[in-house]
Amino acid sequence: MSTSNIKPLILHAHDTGPNPYKVAIVLTALNLPYTVKLWEFGDAPNGVKGPNFLKINENGRVPALEDPNTDVVSWESGAVIHYLLRVYDKSNKLGPSGKTPGSEPTEQDHVDFNKWEFFLVSSLGPMMGQLNWYRHYNPTKNEDALSRYEAQAYRTFDVLEGQLGKSGGESVLPHGFSAVDAHFYPWVNEYTYSELKLDSYTKIQKWLKVMGKMPAVKEAYERVPKGEKA
Repeated sequence: MSTSNIKPLILHAHDTGPNPYKVAIVLTALNLPYTVKLWEFGDAPNGVKGPNFLKINENGRVPALEDPNTDVVSWESGAVIHYLLRVYDKSNKLGPSGKTPGSEPTEQDHVDFNKWEFFLVSSLGPMMGQLNWYRHYNPTKNEDALSRYEAQAYRTFDVLEGQLGKSGGESVLPHGFSAVDAHFYPWVNEYTYSELKLDSYTKIQKWLKVMGKMPAVKEAYERVPKGEKA
């Protein structure tokens, strides 16, 4: 499918949480046309728990993606990104890659791609999310929960730091930028909001700088907040 013939995809988002930015980075890196629709929290007609959005995503959370080219609706960031890679990344620009340019990925390469993606969605992301909740939103202070999730966030950073060492801090997977980096960046980049320190994470610091300079990342962070309000 030629990109010139593609109708704009619709990314449903809000501009505060990390997950919609993951999808925006992938859409931008694949040069796909897309528009952004911004939803509020709550159950109002323009809210993610309201009747209008629940017709798109029964779980009432962003991101969700509508594709008028295929009539496919996807939600959950991992599922959305997998859809985009299957349908629009025929040259495997962002998917699992072999050890040398142009080489076919091995089964280990596929597993490595999936395991780091799932590590983000099952461990680092949820720990950061819970840390942010108890740090900023929980109505009563709970120091035990806060301490637990801060420790778990740092534990996942320890794991990521070790993995980034394989690429010298250039990318999560050692063969260059992929959709896995798009998964991680919006969450790790919230470390200041989470009140975490990166003094002992030199590879993460370098990787954040590398990612922050990428055109696809910069454009995604410019476009999402400027989306049309639902």
